[in-house]
Amino acid sequence: MKMKKYIASLVAVIFFAAAALAQGKGDIRFTDKSHSFGTIREADGPVTVEFPFVNTGDAPLVIISAVASCGCTSPEYPRKPVQPGESGVIKVTYNPAGRPGEFSKTVTVRTPDKKVKLRIKGNVIPKN
Repeated sequence: MKMKKYIASLVAVIFFAAAALAQGKGDIRFTDKSHSFGTIREADGPVTVEFPFVNTGDAPLVIISAVASCGCTSPEYPRKPVQPGESGVIKVTYNPAGRPGEFSKTVTVRTPDKKVKLRIKGNVIPKN
């Protein structure tokens, strides 16, 4: 009787492992991972860039989070899964208010299988 339970357990483990391996996964590929705003004026307010990406995997891509390195940078990302072959954008906005001089910031994008760092940089001319 114990042997039957052992074999049944072993078969169940093999079945679930095979099912897990058979499932595909989403894979995020960005066109560019960095952007330079060049010289911007503090008086002109926030600047925004879009980072296009494609799901090159064979399953829906879920973006878990997009987190900026500081409060002056705000990322926006798709909340719904991106289907295989479809594209989307991560929008990153930098607010130069009170931040004259050079800047370099990152946004970390997390999926279940990967972390990708996006970078923005530039130089802020202060208000007079």
